[in-house]
Amino acid sequence: MAYISESMAKSRNVLFLQSSSEGYGSAKILLQVLPVFQQQGLLPHVILTNRGVLEAELNKLKVPYSVKNLGILRRKYLSPWGLSNRLLKLWEASRFLSQLHAEHHFELVYSNTLAVVVGALWAKNNGVPHQWHVHEIVLGPSPLVRGLSWLMDYSTHHPIAVSQAVANHWQSHLKKAQLRVIHNGLPYDSFKGAKPSLKQELRLSENALLVGMVGRINPGKGQFFFLEAAQKLAASFPDAHFVLVGDPFISYKPLLDQLKASIQDLGLNDRVSYLGFREDIPEIMASLSVFVLPSILPDSFPTVILEAMASGIPVVATKSGGASEMIQEGVTGFLVPIGGVDSFVQALEKLLSSSSLRKDMGEAGQARVHQEFGLEAFQAKLSTHLWSQQKKK
Repeated sequence: MAYISESMAKSRNVLFLQSSSEGYGSAKILLQVLPVFQQQGLLPHVILTNRGVLEAELNKLKVPYSVKNLGILRRKYLSPWGLSNRLLKLWEASRFLSQLHAEHHFELVYSNTLAVVVGALWAKNNGVPHQWHVHEIVLGPSPLVRGLSWLMDYSTHHPIAVSQAVANHWQSHLKKAQLRVIHNGLPYDSFKGAKPSLKQELRLSENALLVGMVGRINPGKGQFFFLEAAQKLAASFPDAHFVLVGDPFISYKPLLDQLKASIQDLGLNDRVSYLGFREDIPEIMASLSVFVLPSILPDSFPTVILEAMASGIPVVATKSGGASEMIQEGVTGFLVPIGGVDSFVQALEKLLSSSSLRKDMGEAGQARVHQEFGLEAFQAKLSTHLWSQQKKK
């Protein structure tokens, strides 16, 4: 069956389900997906599971949206009580989708991330084509992996994978569905011309070397790994200052408290700044000397690396998921083993010691991101994928 059929002319309405409303990776990609549909004369309607900054962006695109708890899968619900809660929310969300469908007659359901499972179930049960955009690598528990794999087989012929790492992980678990890799692409103009702002905000000297990471605070992103490296580098590089940007989901609020306590315990109060959630990411990137992403769990395709590269900033990241598909080792940055703090420190030492190396790697990264990960290429590949007329059932 075609992903978007000629029968779309009946209503032109497409339902998008989004797992969060914050301005992180999957939300940014959703904002690049929606115009692909609008350019074809289709009418997106987005359901957000909570309120957040994404609402303002949808208003700019003139995309109607609703807010409804979609029963999003999170690790905190992997308990008997949690699963009962999710089943109730999924039932309520399904009823809500049916009510919307009665009004809008959706011709396609587009689920953005595997955390949104209600779309796959509802679409299959109501005979509506379903497209899954897979952003995650889920290692366990095994019942969850088997369940999500079954749902992909059950609902979607060709799920989109954001990286080859994601495709490789899930394809081995699938019996029917065939994943197709479409690397994320973003608009980079705002990053190329951004003005640095952090040194003045933090009252640092112009000679300061800023090392920063941007990302959700969660067990997999490696913020504590980053602090360990910062402590090892602090004495050797007195001009270095370390910046953490990002906030946690509510369930990970204790992790933020632990992070702040660790900054104090390691004696880094004067060397590390925690900035929380920020919307001025282009200006923050422009302020950095080096960008780091020390993920300790597989990170599917962190678009923040592309943003750093677009800003002309060298990147040091762990060999975690899609980072290896973005960074050219020794050319645009360095890739280090997961948990390899000594290798991580050594890579940062090379960059902090050489302004020319930072400049060369930054320029190489900027060229690569425009050639390989541009928005136009992403949207063209997505459009081709969605409009393919494969008659598979």
